[in-house]
Amino acid sequence: MKMRKLLAPALGLSLLFPAAANAEMAPTVKTPAAELRSGLDYLLSEHFVLAVDAMTKEYDGAKDAEHAQKALEKNAEDMKPAIASLYGDKAAEQFNSIFAPHNDYTEEYVEAVKAKDPNAKKEAMEKVEKFTEEFGSFLSTATSGKLPADAAKEALKAHEMDVQKTFDDYVKGDYQAEFTSFREGYSRMFTISKVLSGAIVSQMPEKFKNTRADSKAADLRSTLSSLAAEHFALASMSMERGYNGAKDFDAAKWAENEHTADFKAAIVSLYGKQGGDAFEKIWTTDHINAQNDLVMAAMNKDDKGVQDAKDRMISFSSEFGDFLSTATGGKLPAQAAKDAVKMHEQQVIKNFEDYMTGDYASEYASFDEGYKFMFGVGETLGGAIVQQMPDKFMGSAMPSDMPKTGFGGASQTDSSANNWLLLSGGSLAALAAVFGIRKRLNVQK
Repeated sequence: MKMRKLLAPALGLSLLFPAAANAEMAPTVKTPAAELRSGLDYLLSEHFVLAVDAMTKEYDGAKDAEHAQKALEKNAEDMKPAIASLYGDKAAEQFNSIFAPHNDYTEEYVEAVKAKDPNAKKEAMEKVEKFTEEFGSFLSTATSGKLPADAAKEALKAHEMDVQKTFDDYVKGDYQAEFTSFREGYSRMFTISKVLSGAIVSQMPEKFKNTRADSKAADLRSTLSSLAAEHFALASMSMERGYNGAKDFDAAKWAENEHTADFKAAIVSLYGKQGGDAFEKIWTTDHINAQNDLVMAAMNKDDKGVQDAKDRMISFSSEFGDFLSTATGGKLPAQAAKDAVKMHEQQVIKNFEDYMTGDYASEYASFDEGYKFMFGVGETLGGAIVQQMPDKFMGSAMPSDMPKTGFGGASQTDSSANNWLLLSGGSLAALAAVFGIRKRLNVQK
């Protein structure tokens, strides 16, 4: 299908990408460095989502807990070819020997919490601490010091704390804190990806045709991919929780509303308040609300209600496709946009139905497909926007008229850290300081 080819994420599992001669003569979201960053965006952020999912389901003894853990392990396996394409098979095996076992450490932490065994909990935390030390050293060595070991270790510790805090908040029943921690930890993975890809590109510039992972076009692509993929993840989580009548369902819906506000802010920064308001109306009515109505109808075994909700979701794909095409001045063709949004809606529905029917292997396969697809959406939509307004995306310094975002209290002295539309930022010269607490996207007029 032509549309699938247009929007399929050009990620693969290999991070070797075709040459792009004179790639940065004009702004583009598709350069070798941007492809590297996007591949890491996908793999690292999915790792975080699956880690949290596996831990909470293991704790609850959920029917799909085993499949959740297998999905997490598959994500680790998917990283090996990426490492091999950069550093060779031996390095990939070394990576796997360090990275794969750490997924078991978090499982051990869950079992210790369930058993209320402080000694086992301490032992699990010590294993995680050892992992951050060992893996931080691996990353620094692999990048020939372009990623300093101490900074890499601090970043990894921050990530592990995000996973642990999200789980601990869930166990305590502080569900709004759970989803706040989830969103902060999710966002952090894109910052890690940006810094890591920058280090790799700096290490081997010729392999990446002297393109940059931190160009404004690459930032736009990464941010749109982050927003799109987080939406898919939150939709999957909230629909599943709604169907189960889970205690954190209301918090999941709150997180979706917070995400909608972030997405709207991004649209406002591009197309003004009128564009943002139009987005919110379309996005909420027959998309977010329709998903919730589908869940309620399924719970009540209301076949007509289920079909009505599905029809609204498909209708949304047409309306939102028109919105995106109009907003981009036709750089994103209307039919292509409609086909892409429709496919997303079908993926959301399938993932939910796989869960309802107890086909858990298919549930996680459809989750991975739907999650990965959103990175193709980020690439294609970002490409259309860059074509529409190329002057705003030349180079890597953030234009003065764009919204500045960042961490509360963090120094914003490095211009590369103030990239437009980034949901998180910081100084690339001090990686450890990058990984602070996420703030909502703040659009400045």
